[in-house]
Parts: sequence; C-alpha cells; structure tokens
Amino acid sequence: MKDLTHVNEKGVKMVEVGQKDIVFRKAVAKGKIRLKPETIELIKAGKTKKGNVIATAQIAGILAVKKTPELIPLCHPIPLTGVDITFEFGDDYIEATCEVRAYYKTGVEMEALTGVSVALLTIWDMVKAVEKDENGQYPFTRIEDIRVLEKLKG
Repeated sequence: MKDLTHVNEKGVKMVEVGQKDIVFRKAVAKGKIRLKPETIELIKAGKTKKGNVIATAQIAGILAVKKTPELIPLCHPIPLTGVDITFEFGDDYIEATCEVRAYYKTGVEMEALTGVSVALLTIWDMVKAVEKDENGQYPFTRIEDIRVLEKLKG
C-alpha cells in the first residue's frame, strides 16, 4: 500500500484571512431532488409518515449551514447574519435554494452548498419509505444539479 503521508509536501492548511477586510458576503446555492409524482403529492398534502417534510428539511439545512466548519475541515467559522432556505415544487421534483449572508473576511458559498445538500438529503430520508421499490431500491429518486448560483462580495 502506498504511503500517502508525504503526497503533499506543503501539508494541509487553512487559508489565512487575517489581513482581509470584513465585507458583506452572500452566496446562493440551488439543487434538486427527483421524486415520484405521488410522493410529491403526499408531501404537498402533509401526509407523509415522518411529518412535515419541508419544515424539517428547512431546519436541517439551516443547521447544516451553521455546522459547515465542523463538516468541511478547512472552512473558516463564519459569523452568519442570515440563512434562508426555500423550496419550489415541480411534478416530479423539489428544488431547494439556500441563501447565506455574513459580514466577514471570506465567502459563504460552502455554507450555501452544505445547506442545500442537507435539505435535499433530509427530504430523501423523510420519504424513502414511499420511494423504494419492491426490492428496496430507489430507481427514480436522485439528487442532482447542486450548484452555486450567485456569490457576492462587498
């Protein structure tokens, strides 16, 4: 087995931001979960076994934004000023959007990406019982197109 301890001679380090000015930062990320149309209807009607899917996904996404530096090793802890997570429904998908705001020395795009990802994962977890086929597989369910739509500095 190859020894990976010397692959990067410089090692791993967090980027120094001490000299940077504190300015307004905003990032917006978006992603989508594909679900069976009947699952979408159950969510809209509030008839899923685990409860309110959208409210739970929203809270999970906000919590994930706040925990980003604990999940992604080299992210700076950032004093966030606001997080909004919204959802739009299609016939066979839910699209989540996460907007994160802060006044700080580094951007908040990783927080926005983490928030949207965890919101979508939470939706999957809450509806997996109705998304599974007879073999326990998920032939239709998928998370896709997670991306940063906007990054603002200043």
